[in-house]
Amino acid sequence: MIQTIQEMLQFTFINRALLVGILVSLCAALLGVSLVLKRYSLIGDGLSHVGFGILTISVAFGFSPLPIAIPGVMICAIILLKLGNNHRVKSDSAIALISSSSLAIGVAVTTLTKGLNTDVCNFMFGSILAMTKSDVILSVVVSIIVLILFLVYYRKLFAITFDEDFAKASGLKVRRYTNLIAILTAVIIVVGMRMMGTMLISSIIIFPALTSMRIFKSFKKVIISSGIISVVAFLIGIYLSYVYNISTGAMIVIVNLVLFIIFSIIDKIINE
Repeated sequence: MIQTIQEMLQFTFINRALLVGILVSLCAALLGVSLVLKRYSLIGDGLSHVGFGILTISVAFGFSPLPIAIPGVMICAIILLKLGNNHRVKSDSAIALISSSSLAIGVAVTTLTKGLNTDVCNFMFGSILAMTKSDVILSVVVSIIVLILFLVYYRKLFAITFDEDFAKASGLKVRRYTNLIAILTAVIIVVGMRMMGTMLISSIIIFPALTSMRIFKSFKKVIISSGIISVVAFLIGIYLSYVYNISTGAMIVIVNLVLFIIFSIIDKIINE
């Protein structure tokens, strides 16, 4: 095992994936706790489809995808929240509306543009080989900014996650911080799509939070546990992916699933 790890670390693309993957997994897990508790889990899936559409259009026109996709998905995240607050359109319907439309546009652009098949496969299912040096730099910078903002506004995010009415009564600008969660989630989804893919990126937001909640009940413990679980699942996933030549994104999700099952069993044993 140690020899295999040493062999892995000789490859530049794996070192890049480790750096970005650890940061993205950590950020996704921290944000995922608030999203799951506020029942916004589907936003991650919807934004990943939006990201796919924007990334595909960017590549078709010859632009660098990440610098265009990040602000585009951030705008869509805010739109999704506003549509969700509209009494005429339910939040799940708004997410389905925008995500399916974005996915359809991405597929249409792929069909009309020659030479996009490889890039589209990378966006759909993820590929650590697809990450360039500029992608890594941008992803690392963005992830660090997300972590800093999460830590700075931790108490406010905690307040709006558990009791919006009390937060409003306390003078907290709930909509502003709800938008912040959505924007940070949008950013992490875009930078993580290159590695995890459109189909799987939302899972690293949801799984660690749900897994932690099987055993831990306090917000702080769930946050810490989610971060650890997410990073551990990523490291195990990328190792198994290398050893068995399986898609990195798929392997990370499978490891998350196994951890969820293990924590669920432990929860049943403890509470019996």
